[in-house]
Amino acid sequence: MTFWILAPIMVAAALGILFVRKAVHAALLLAVVMISLAFLYAVLDAPFLFAVQIIVYTGAILMLFLFVMMLIGVDASDSVVETIRGQRVMAVLLGLVFGAVLVVGIGQVALGTAVGLDDANTGGNVPAIANILFSKYVFAFEATSALLITAALGAMVLAHRERLTPKATQADLAAQRLRDYADHGKHLGPLPSPGVYARHNAVDTPALLPDGTAAESSVSRVLAARGTVRSAPALADDIDEVRRQIGDPASMPETSGKDGAPANTTEDVQ
Repeated sequence: MTFWILAPIMVAAALGILFVRKAVHAALLLAVVMISLAFLYAVLDAPFLFAVQIIVYTGAILMLFLFVMMLIGVDASDSVVETIRGQRVMAVLLGLVFGAVLVVGIGQVALGTAVGLDDANTGGNVPAIANILFSKYVFAFEATSALLITAALGAMVLAHRERLTPKATQADLAAQRLRDYADHGKHLGPLPSPGVYARHNAVDTPALLPDGTAAESSVSRVLAARGTVRSAPALADDIDEVRRQIGDPASMPETSGKDGAPANTTEDVQ
């Protein structure tokens, strides 16, 4: 029953891998195939293969594919230029022939009920597999591990690039900043943090310069492009009210002098 439920799902997901245009969608459909295959292993009394399929293939390798695609990006546009004339027609014909061979071959095979699983899992599925791997097939197991290590080293060698220029030191970076300032007027040091000397210390509130104007460079360009930047001077309109609440003398009304004029001099106050 489980096979007849999962088999159509696996076939549909496998066909989706061939026809979807985005690489991320193809990787997610591949995850559906792998998870369904893991459940088939569980139905066939193979808990070790079930766990390996979920942890190693679906949880590690496939997720690594997704992380790499999200980090480096994958162009979704397909090239319509054929480098080899007629390659698409030949690919379609060979695919149809291969599918026909598989259908005819599988149709000639009579599959009976799986037998021998109880004997193979005697003493536990995992101990039985470990006994086979490290006794009868130990050479193939070690050769496979050596092959994987060689492949990893080869990938690192192929991906390695020699540095064409020496690594810049702190003195070189400082000198470059000075040249940029002299040539293009680029800011020497780090940009001011948003909200500095403003009433609201938020990432969308620009910092205030010593003259009271807003420093537009203190806010992320993404927020500026979205139009979500708040104006620090506009948020300070009620500063007099805040000063009155805290009892700031600067916010108190001025005392009148002898002639009713404001007491602006020491003589008038006396």
